[in-house]
Amino acid sequence: MGERRIGPPETPAGPLGEYLDAAADGSLSANTVRALRADLERFAAWCAERDLSPLPASPAAVAAYVEEVSRGLAPATVRRHVSSIAALHRAAGERSPSEHAEVRWALRRMGRRKGSRQEQVEGLTWALRQRLIGAGGSRLIDVRNRAILAVAYDAMLRRSELVALEVVDVTVDRGGSASVLVRRAKTDPEGGGAVLYLHKDSVRLLKVWLAESGVAEGPLFRSVRKDGTLGGALHPGQVPRIYKAMAKRAGVRAEVVERLSGHSPRVGAAQDMIASGIELPAIMQAGRWRSVRMVQRYGERLLARRNGAAQLARLQKRG
Repeated sequence: MGERRIGPPETPAGPLGEYLDAAADGSLSANTVRALRADLERFAAWCAERDLSPLPASPAAVAAYVEEVSRGLAPATVRRHVSSIAALHRAAGERSPSEHAEVRWALRRMGRRKGSRQEQVEGLTWALRQRLIGAGGSRLIDVRNRAILAVAYDAMLRRSELVALEVVDVTVDRGGSASVLVRRAKTDPEGGGAVLYLHKDSVRLLKVWLAESGVAEGPLFRSVRKDGTLGGALHPGQVPRIYKAMAKRAGVRAEVVERLSGHSPRVGAAQDMIASGIELPAIMQAGRWRSVRMVQRYGERLLARRNGAAQLARLQKRG
């Protein structure tokens, strides 16, 4: 097979775009495709600066890339970059350089140097949720933010799922609670959809937003301009900024605000379920996780209090 090369990132519509489309194969979410594109454009730019071929890339080049970018990126991000490079090569019919021992050793050196443990995001637990909601103002943007946080917590939504909701996706029941339809998710690329639960207190906050904003159809949550007028649908990147702004207004410590992310209500709800003694299968069903690993990582400190050693200590009635 002849050598294929891709250009620098200023030509994403060329071979890079073609191979990326092949790598995605229509089976990946929009967020995953965006991450793939960003990873590959960065790698292509790095190769262009050194007059190296990004496709096929030599194991030595990928190992050097790992060594360099790991100085400023988290290990999990670097591993994602390597996975993206591997996907590109598979799509082009080339052998992935990540299969070479030189790349594997570079990843191991990074792991020994920086460790493999990811920093945990701050969970927006019930107590913190209530604090943020209670500290909000009376502006339209404050009304919207309270509804966003309430819905994200109850339905354990990812930020991409939250901004994709439309008015028609919410069905209010006679008792005042509601169901919300998530049409497509990270773990549901086929678009089978999932119906999730909203408690009536969250529904009340959502109804206030709809009444005051006048939103009756289309995207459920919209941007709000400085003059109070509505804009278009929210971008996923705005979601963590909303949580951080709410936390700052509520006087939350700066180090806690810094750890908030678009997943924080989802993490916090999982932590609250663990603390309440809800079993892992039920938590996985609520959060639509296919593996117990993520739930265990989110609640590792809480789960440690329920492990064998902790139960033995309680049985021994140790003081």
